[in-house]
Amino acid sequence: MAKIQENPPATVATTPQSLPKLSPSEFRIYNSMADHMDLFHYRFRQTWNALYTAASRGKRPEGMSIKQFVNGGLQFCEHLHLHHSIEEMHIFPVLARKMPAFRKELELLTQHKQIHAGLDQFQAYLEACASGERELRMTELKALMDRFGTVLWTHLDDEVEQLGAENMSKYWTPAEMRSMPM
Repeated sequence: MAKIQENPPATVATTPQSLPKLSPSEFRIYNSMADHMDLFHYRFRQTWNALYTAASRGKRPEGMSIKQFVNGGLQFCEHLHLHHSIEEMHIFPVLARKMPAFRKELELLTQHKQIHAGLDQFQAYLEACASGERELRMTELKALMDRFGTVLWTHLDDEVEQLGAENMSKYWTPAEMRSMPM
């Protein structure tokens, strides 16, 4: 079952004992990509929660038309596709030079594929609802979301964790961090 997050995510939490000895300035440099990514992921979580809550309750948010709700779901799909495309074309190749988690055959890109298998079905359903070909049924929407929700939420967390200061400082210098594409 997919989860709903009620509180906004915090910046990657690390304990002083587990961190390499980083000054506050170095921590900001090394954690900058995690902070930036978490902003995008927070928006995905917000939109997911709104869609999933409505699907779970069996009704749209108060004052929202079917068209607005379906379009919100389609925007979520489009934004997530675009976000992953940018990562795969511009961010991951740079990170993969030194970080195994960002290489094509490993976890984060595998998660993208798993997410998109479910996301594509979700998007096709919403497109059929938008065109009038199908009637929007919240139980069907929830079932589609449940197919990829767990891997999506795991991915959102894993990616930010990989980009956190503790991990980034193992692979990159502060100068390299300043030249990252993000």
